[in-house]
Amino acid sequence: MGPNPVLKKLGLADDDRAMIIHTDDIGMCQSSVAAFADLWQAGVISSGAIMIPCGWAPAAAQLANQMPEADLGVHLTITSEWDSYRWGPISTRKASSGLMDEEGFFPRSSEQVQKTATPKAVKRELEKQITRAMSWGIVPTHIDTHMGAVAHLKFMMDYVKLALKYKLPPMIFRLDKEGWMRAHSSINEFLAEKAAQLVLNLEEKGLPMLDNIASLELNADPRTRFEQAQQVFDNLPAGITHFIIHPSKETTELKAITPDWQCRVADYETFMKQEVSDYLKKIGVHVIGYRDLKNLIP
Repeated sequence: MGPNPVLKKLGLADDDRAMIIHTDDIGMCQSSVAAFADLWQAGVISSGAIMIPCGWAPAAAQLANQMPEADLGVHLTITSEWDSYRWGPISTRKASSGLMDEEGFFPRSSEQVQKTATPKAVKRELEKQITRAMSWGIVPTHIDTHMGAVAHLKFMMDYVKLALKYKLPPMIFRLDKEGWMRAHSSINEFLAEKAAQLVLNLEEKGLPMLDNIASLELNADPRTRFEQAQQVFDNLPAGITHFIIHPSKETTELKAITPDWQCRVADYETFMKQEVSDYLKKIGVHVIGYRDLKNLIP
């Protein structure tokens, strides 16, 4: 595809590199909320998203109300991956929805929920998460998807419709037919062509979209987090990149929830440092937020 038209609307050139430094999983635990508060005030990150079904989401909502300038969206969640700490749907308790496993929580994997959940139930759940966020006083800047679970042909159209209904930029990428086929091994040429046409139609309507996605892996060496980030930054292509980190402060709760806690703490400690911003300026990467994209929606 050609250059992203959003770049010019933001005052950038077609070959510029823009990046949203995005904090995932806010509200998953207490330390994720505290980490976002510190990072936002430090000024290095540019966006984040709250997991509304999780136990610490109300605390994240309180933070959003205390910091209305913070760029916060809804991290649409239909999976629950951990063993000792889980969550489930807020829209239904019906097993027929396919949104719950045998324990009554969301399925653990994207593949599982994509297999069992009905599109109608998923749409209802996603919208309930958006409206609950709003009822808590959150003014979302965007929507995205936990573990990529919504990025499936069964659910994608409803995800897009919700973005249009609430005038929220979605985490969706400007892929052509070949790009869709590379991203989804199970998609056939007909559906890939339809998906590519959908992207073009949305762009013509003025919905801002992304070009690339990047992240710091949670199974990497936490001692070299800044070097890992530098490598991602150096290799950023032109366009708008959604760059994912999972920062949390070190707590007993975090250690009990997830075995990758050290990388989450490393994300927090790394992005609290001014040298991240200094390095991005040095290599000419423009940091933007989802609020910048939301302001472009007609």
